[in-house]
Amino acid sequence: MSYYETLLKYSDLPFEKIFRDISPREVERSIRFDAGDPERLLALLSSAAEEFLEPMAQKAHGLTLQHFGRTIQLYTPMYLSNFCENQCEYCGFNAGNKMPRRVLTPEEVEKEAAFIAATGIEHLLILTGDSRVRSSLAYLRECLGILKKHFSSISAEIYALTEEEYADLARSGLDGLTIYQETYDEAVYGRVHRSGPKRDYRFRLDAPERAAKSGMRSVTIGALLGLNDWRKEAFLMGLHAQDLQDRFGEVEIGASIPRLRPHAGDFKGAAAATDKNIAQIIMALRIFLPRLGITLSTRESASLREHLLPLGVTRMSAGSTTRVGGHTIGFPGKRNPPQFEISDERNVEEMKAMLAARGYQPVLKDWMRI
Repeated sequence: MSYYETLLKYSDLPFEKIFRDISPREVERSIRFDAGDPERLLALLSSAAEEFLEPMAQKAHGLTLQHFGRTIQLYTPMYLSNFCENQCEYCGFNAGNKMPRRVLTPEEVEKEAAFIAATGIEHLLILTGDSRVRSSLAYLRECLGILKKHFSSISAEIYALTEEEYADLARSGLDGLTIYQETYDEAVYGRVHRSGPKRDYRFRLDAPERAAKSGMRSVTIGALLGLNDWRKEAFLMGLHAQDLQDRFGEVEIGASIPRLRPHAGDFKGAAAATDKNIAQIIMALRIFLPRLGITLSTRESASLREHLLPLGVTRMSAGSTTRVGGHTIGFPGKRNPPQFEISDERNVEEMKAMLAARGYQPVLKDWMRI
């Protein structure tokens, strides 16, 4: 059974009522006893669970130490292009936004890669807009040929591909995929993706499965918090991660917890998630799926990232920019607009120092390409 079929079983449930009616006793049971059933995740995300954040934190912290130790993997994003064919209301690269567009040349890719590699980072995340013309598979293969000279692990956050296309990139040096469903509510998805190839909900939803089948070492999913009710989105994302873990035991499955950030355009979102909500999501996911990798990016403030660190986070970005070639291209501002504004602007050395001060080992490399 595909995850889409699983999703259909839950899509019409009265989530607001379910989350409101869960009892404190059900929450306590969900914290104490291990179980992989969906009802447990519902309880951990419920309104009643807000009164149990401290015991949830203790449980989540213990599970994180058990499965990951006191380590945090650091990575840096690298934007290759901002050309896009989609009109996604929440994104600064929206094709309807009038803005300068560019794609890095091979020489610029080399320069950007050398700059990032000099920080000691070995895990890179490459990103593009959704344009098969401007960021073609041939272009991505060319970039991978350059980048794998500098980095031991390269992941991509790009447009959804077929299984054969993912396998092609895996053979070229890509070993990880990050892809957000954005929202698991198909109706909301249709409203915020007004046009473009990304409007195909089912093709996007099945992309993590195709990547896992293609030979990718890691696959990270996520829902963009702020597009829809955060409890529902976190629940459906958690089930998606569980489905992937159960079916692809050899693949490292992770989840990211991104929140809407200011960007070009006037989209404000529909259902904001607070810092407290983010903490509850992270703890609920860790308790429900102890082996799940959890990423917290520079969308969040330095203070919040530090406070959430012990609750289940395993991966953090450092030295981030959401501009194309943002580390080395010399024309920022309106001539090179960001996809969205980041919050935590600390560089790699500052992140390493923070982690060490809190008793964590910053991991810059934990994978060697054969």
